[in-house]
Amino acid sequence: MKKNELFEYVIKYFQKEMPVAETELEYQNPYELIVAVILSAQCTDKRVNMITPELLKRFPTLQKMAEAEPAEVFEYVKSCSYPNNKAKHLVGMAKKAVELFNGKIPEEVDDLQKLPGVGRKTANVIASVVFNKPAMAVDTHVFRVAARIGLSTDSKTPLTTEMQLIKYIPEELISKAHHWLILHGRYVCIARNPKCEFCGLTEVCKYYHKEKIKS
Repeated sequence: MKKNELFEYVIKYFQKEMPVAETELEYQNPYELIVAVILSAQCTDKRVNMITPELLKRFPTLQKMAEAEPAEVFEYVKSCSYPNNKAKHLVGMAKKAVELFNGKIPEEVDDLQKLPGVGRKTANVIASVVFNKPAMAVDTHVFRVAARIGLSTDSKTPLTTEMQLIKYIPEELISKAHHWLILHGRYVCIARNPKCEFCGLTEVCKYYHKEKIKS
């Protein structure tokens, strides 16, 4: 099967099986989402959704977060991974957004990456989810699933995977495809012992056929 045919097959599968695909992080606006995404690094969405209500009640705006001390923010985020760094990143992100972008979260990926704690993956999430940009965020789930199915080939970095994915996914579907791959990786194509018996992509999955040959 040619690469473009594989992508067409996978896209049709997800369009049928997962017509609604969106982030599991809870948010109301760009500021709340960027806070949640920064906290989500190496932390589950479930845990982040437990932290953000009280955190955002105390710091409801970028301006309020920019005026905060990391030590106080730490008290609200200490139950997530790397709380010290994340508290500093949240305050730094807010200060820089106030300084560079008039107290607003910027829309463009390059501008978003100017904010502390915001790498390319986080920037792509924000641009895609709240600003509807054709941005493909590659986290561990997307990186793993793309490689296993065969959507990405010999990719050693998230950026290489991102470039391979956006080459074949129609621009208007890139944002949704990001969530398709994340959710598939979170609940079916899990890191250890993927649930191939529940997957509808085994017919075209490179990983499945490789493992099948082994057995």
